[in-house]
Amino acid sequence: MDRALVLAFLRELATHNHKAWMDEHRADYQQARAEFTALLGELLNGLQQFEPGIRGLTPADVMYRLHKNDRSQRDPETYKRHMSAGLKPGGRHSPWAGYYVVLEPGGESYVGAGRWEPEPQQLARIRQEIHYNGPAFHALRQHPEFQRHFPAGLDPADALKTAPKGYDRLDPDIEWLRLKRFFVWRAIPDAEVLRPDFPARVLEAWRAAQPFVRFLNEIMKD
Repeated sequence: MDRALVLAFLRELATHNHKAWMDEHRADYQQARAEFTALLGELLNGLQQFEPGIRGLTPADVMYRLHKNDRSQRDPETYKRHMSAGLKPGGRHSPWAGYYVVLEPGGESYVGAGRWEPEPQQLARIRQEIHYNGPAFHALRQHPEFQRHFPAGLDPADALKTAPKGYDRLDPDIEWLRLKRFFVWRAIPDAEVLRPDFPARVLEAWRAAQPFVRFLNEIMKD
C-alpha cells in the first residue's frame, strides 16, 4: 500500500479544493481512494478477529465520502481534507459506537474509538450506567492499555456546563455525567502513517479500546 500517495493527493486537494481541479485530477483521486480502500480492507480483516460486530462489512460500508454533505454558505471548500472511515456494526452511518481512522497530512491523521455524539436516548442510558455502575466505567477508562493508546482520555469538548437533568451537580461523577461525547482519539504524525507497521499499530489501539466500545454498545442496546 502506498499511503504516501494518499497524503500527497490530500495535500494537493487542500490547496485546490474545488470541483474544477478534482475533475482534472479524477484519476489521481481514484488511485488515492484505491490505496485507502486497500488499507481499510487490511484493517477490517484484523478488526474482525476480535470484534465480531463488524464481521461481514466491506471497505465501501465503512468509508466516508470525500465530498462534503454539510457545507455552509461561508464554506468555500467542496471536499473534506481527509479520507476517513467509521468501522461500526451496521456500517459508517449506524448509531453504534465503533472504531475510526482518518488520514490527513500535516499531522492531522488520527485513530479513534467510541461514540462521537450519542442520540438523546443513548446518552441518557450511558449517563445512567455511569451513575449506577461508576466503578466499571472508571476501570475501563483507567485501564493502562487504554490510557497508553489514548492518553488524552475522553473528549470533554462540548460538555454541559452544569449537571444534566436529574443529576446532582455535586455527584462525584459529575465530570463524566456532563459529557456529550464518549469518544477517544490520538493524533498520528505523517511519519507514523508511512511506517510499514501502521495498520498493526491502528489495530493495537482499537484492541485496547474494544472493552470500552463494547461497554457503550451493550448500554445503548438495552
